[in-house]
Amino acid sequence: MKSIILLAFFSLLSCSEKDKSKEIQTKIVGIIPYDEVSKLEVEKISKTIEEFYKIKTQILPSDVLPQQAFVNIKLPRYKADSIIRIQNRKKVDSLDFIMGLTTKDISVTKKDKDGNILKPTWKYNDFGIMGLAYRPGTSSIISKFRLKNNNKSLELERFKKVVIHEFGHNLGLPHCPNKHCVMTSAAEKISTIDNEKMELCEECTLKIK
Repeated sequence: MKSIILLAFFSLLSCSEKDKSKEIQTKIVGIIPYDEVSKLEVEKISKTIEEFYKIKTQILPSDVLPQQAFVNIKLPRYKADSIIRIQNRKKVDSLDFIMGLTTKDISVTKKDKDGNILKPTWKYNDFGIMGLAYRPGTSSIISKFRLKNNNKSLELERFKKVVIHEFGHNLGLPHCPNKHCVMTSAAEKISTIDNEKMELCEECTLKIK
């Protein structure tokens, strides 16, 4: 009798784990292609997200970046924090996450823990970035403006790494001290992205699970 009860318990546990796995897989990331991001690139990014995080994607109609996010402080740019807020408000209930892909330059104002703009303020008042995401949250924006390279294969690899990185933040992952992990902080250097692997370290993988 005891063995039957144990068998039933483990059977129930197995079903529970399967249900959890199914629940993760049914979540959907909506991808908005902005500006001149090519259809082929969007399809490759979509496939990368699906294969890396085992999550469904849906490519949405192309759009233009919201004019409300435009600034011209040092250069014509779009504020990344404004974009992810606007995307979040517009996200339909059928989508669990919303991700924007753009060729335009995006920026943020970098501040310390007390809300003061980092010094030198001329640099950090409007600071160009490659991507931004809520952590945890449902909205992200990735720009390939600062990822350009004559080697298009390398350029695409950079784009994929930043996409994986920012979506990792959506899932709750912080920056990782492991310099080979895709969740490491770029630390304002494109070389950091080139040196990291397109994978999560063991610690980050456990956090996701």
